[in-house]
Amino acid sequence: MFAILKKEINTFFASPIGYLVIAIFLLLNGLFLWLFKGEFNILDYGFADLSSFFLLAPWILIFLIPAVTMRSFSDEKKQGTLELLLTKPISHLQIVLGKYFGAFLLIILALVPTLLYVYTINQLGDPVGNLDTGSTLGSYLGLLFLVAAYTAIGLFASTLSDNQIVAFIIAVFLCFFFYVGFEGIADFTVPAVEQMGMSIHYKSMSRGVLDTRDCIYFLSVTILFIMLTQFNIKKQ
Repeated sequence: MFAILKKEINTFFASPIGYLVIAIFLLLNGLFLWLFKGEFNILDYGFADLSSFFLLAPWILIFLIPAVTMRSFSDEKKQGTLELLLTKPISHLQIVLGKYFGAFLLIILALVPTLLYVYTINQLGDPVGNLDTGSTLGSYLGLLFLVAAYTAIGLFASTLSDNQIVAFIIAVFLCFFFYVGFEGIADFTVPAVEQMGMSIHYKSMSRGVLDTRDCIYFLSVTILFIMLTQFNIKKQ
């Protein structure tokens, strides 16, 4: 598993993919949070918190993570190397987890520089240090769980087609549906359906409330799609 993980990381950074993912994520966040006028601009918001960043990041990641994961298995299938990979003396689950953690770590590397936002807001507060630490930590934890779920969904989508663009579109749709789709369904059915979506659990964690139900939800979605990915690989 670790050999595959290392191979994935090396592949990301041997090509422009890894650098582009990190650069695009930071650039888009920087433009919306500090430069562009609008509801996400922190300087116009007037409060020393990062709520704008945690509202914006899930939407950027809906497109960014599928762009990272779309090649994971679709490229292997297209080049005919998937069969060779499956003959290696490792289990299908280890193959899936190796590719999963490779993509997951790349997104984590893109999130690390955003800690500079925390320092900046902490210094801009009046008085200095007027930052809700509990809410910020909870939001980052929620974002990590969200990244974990998005990555699992993207990996699953990459097993459905040998075309990277098709895999990307499927992953974006599934991530979008799981994030806000259930809220739309709840408007026409029963409010309890909203609990099946990621948004309500993510927002709960963003308030600094660490509820085991939210953690279990994200872990369940992540494990579900990892298992579905493994099942699709076995079918090959």
